[in-house]
Amino acid sequence: MAAVVVVFDFDKTIIDCDSDNWVIDEMGATQLFDQLLPTMPWNPLMDRMMSEFHSQGKTIEDIADCLRRAPLHPNIITAIKSAHALGCDLRIVSDANSFFIDTILKHHGLMDCFTEINTNPSYVDDEGKLRIFPFHDFTSSPHSPCPPNMCKGLVIERIRESVSAEGKKRFVYLGDGKGDFCPALRLGEGEYVMPRKNFPLWELIHNNPLLVKAEVHEWSDGEELERILLQLINTILVEENNSLISVDCNFHTIPISTHEPLPKALPVHH
Repeated sequence: MAAVVVVFDFDKTIIDCDSDNWVIDEMGATQLFDQLLPTMPWNPLMDRMMSEFHSQGKTIEDIADCLRRAPLHPNIITAIKSAHALGCDLRIVSDANSFFIDTILKHHGLMDCFTEINTNPSYVDDEGKLRIFPFHDFTSSPHSPCPPNMCKGLVIERIRESVSAEGKKRFVYLGDGKGDFCPALRLGEGEYVMPRKNFPLWELIHNNPLLVKAEVHEWSDGEELERILLQLINTILVEENNSLISVDCNFHTIPISTHEPLPKALPVHH
């Protein structure tokens, strides 16, 4: 089984925008959204906005077309496909929603790369209206900076528990927002967190360095994300390979020339 579990946030990590804001802006509803935002939490507000779109005669296909135009850096596509090809267990933990994420991943041919997508549930009802619901009930994640509808730290703990029977796993977590700080704190030594530079997660880590046990590797764009992520995966795979050699040889040192060569460093796209 895969020794590496790579967990991605979605908004401003896989795609280069916030999917909620992208849809609201592209569908011409920014003013109404801004008027309603002070009156209700974000997650129920998105459900309300989908009802507004429906009442205006906008269809689920209109929303899907909008999502297919969301910006996604080509290097992130190749990074995801490369990590999947190397046998990594790829997962998403996102405060977007399942319809938005599934539509974008399918459009770019990435859906099959992911073992699991953890996000706010959504479905199209009998009237053709998109409904969006919270991932957690509003009493499950009362702590800051997690939003009330989703504590990503709890999700990471659940993922870690679910894969523990398969043997040792090392996590790489990529994200940008305040909600990504809680899962970053759940990572241990020998694991990695990749915050997007100058975004809220990066600022929280830099302001609280002693709280983070994982090794921190910042990134700014899709090209850096691909290069750094594949380097980290390669590092873990080489270390795991060396560990297996040591166990097989009863911890005696044997010249490398008598064994299969270690994996070469992965090619890096520039």
